[in-house]
Amino acid sequence: MKPQNLLILMSDEHNAQMMGCAGHDLVQTPNLDALAARGTRFTSAYTNCPICVPSRASFATGRYVHQTGYWDNAIAYDGAVPGWGHELQAAGITVESIGKLHYRNAEDPTGFDVQHIPLHIKDGVGMVQGSIRGQFPDFTPRPGGGAPGIAQQADVGETAYIQYDRKIAEKACTWLQDAGQRPSDKPWVLFVSFVSPHYPLVVPAEYFDLYPIQDMPDAKLDPEDGFDPHPWSARLSKGTAGLSRDEKRRALAAYFGLCTFVDEQIGRVLGALESAGLGGDTRVLYTSDHGESAGSRGMWGKSVLYEEACQIPMIIAGNHVPAAKVCATPVSLVDAYPAILDAAGPQAGGADLPGQSLFQIAAAADDPARLVFSEYHAMRSPSGAYMVRQGGYKYISYVGFGAELFDLENDPEETCNLAADPAHASIRADLEAELGAILDTHATDAHAKADQKALVERHGGPDAVMARAAGGKNFTEVPPEILAEL
Repeated sequence: MKPQNLLILMSDEHNAQMMGCAGHDLVQTPNLDALAARGTRFTSAYTNCPICVPSRASFATGRYVHQTGYWDNAIAYDGAVPGWGHELQAAGITVESIGKLHYRNAEDPTGFDVQHIPLHIKDGVGMVQGSIRGQFPDFTPRPGGGAPGIAQQADVGETAYIQYDRKIAEKACTWLQDAGQRPSDKPWVLFVSFVSPHYPLVVPAEYFDLYPIQDMPDAKLDPEDGFDPHPWSARLSKGTAGLSRDEKRRALAAYFGLCTFVDEQIGRVLGALESAGLGGDTRVLYTSDHGESAGSRGMWGKSVLYEEACQIPMIIAGNHVPAAKVCATPVSLVDAYPAILDAAGPQAGGADLPGQSLFQIAAAADDPARLVFSEYHAMRSPSGAYMVRQGGYKYISYVGFGAELFDLENDPEETCNLAADPAHASIRADLEAELGAILDTHATDAHAKADQKALVERHGGPDAVMARAAGGKNFTEVPPEILAEL
């Protein structure tokens, strides 16, 4: 492809099915729908880790979590593993970011010439309490009330995240207007990253009111309807236990509203791109860092390897991108690294990278048998979890727990675990072999826990870490200097 500008748009925690272009009959996302109509949408796109910080490190480096050691929300990308931004800088291509990065801090050399209003893990520390995963057998957390669950917080209103996202869109529009007025003999890459539709589930009335509570569907596989969660998943926060049907629907209405809100911000940025006269010279990539359970299986948030949390939206558009194409080839965030270099011009380094350019995948015939991989080693998980998707099947392996196997073609909601079905034994064996070719699951689990134990000990041990967490520290917050601008 001829090198061109690239505008990367990322949201946070966007369930891949909750877009009009994905066939959702309620969620209104007109700007993403229009982007998909003029480009290619991938129907089987996945995060490489269903939680914020590790997934963004995989996006930055083009490598899997176990290859980089950015295990959880307290071990954030610091530039130590080279990323696509470094390759762009080496080629003399302007590369800047606006908005949420969720890296360690703004001082680390993470591959951006400028970070505009960045959001990183708080104080460069993050959620150390999430690294406590059973490595301290004599430690028993003190009981406490804890914060309200995600669904319980659903409300109408404004938050710092909402204000921050508006500011991100405003900064991006200004940046694009300025770019349209300065000639350049080289392309640029701009990464614009929003927080929404990440919780808290609080959204202004103009978006919440689009989704009447009585019209909201009931969550699938609700434990209160008799669904029995997998033992590994059951150890994570359920999130909806004890809520009424209307409270669950209210939470869903708020989430839908946040999806529409972030779509509107994306529309502002895409409109500015066209107004600046850059539309014909700029390719666009939209994705999210992970999905959202949205009440399924009694859960809100991510952290599991089921479709609603592990699948992500992925859309590309621009020159040499097939228009109105729906691509069934499985892809993941590591495919963004070669795609970014493919779009802007530099030859991708790192022959050992697992990804392939999204632009090349879109231009080729669909390959439903392509394998994608995801893993989880973060907060509240008793052990490592690993997923491989190939063809119509998904296999999930849990260290110390029974596996799961789903036929996604005939059971897209993952309601029937076929792992113990003799008729599917060969398929399970094949996928187990594919997973084994990627990593040793038990050794990786031990490695992650050892790194996390050392981190907790550096912060004074589990008691000290949990005491700080109870005091409201170590969470992601919009920095005070940015709040002052809002």
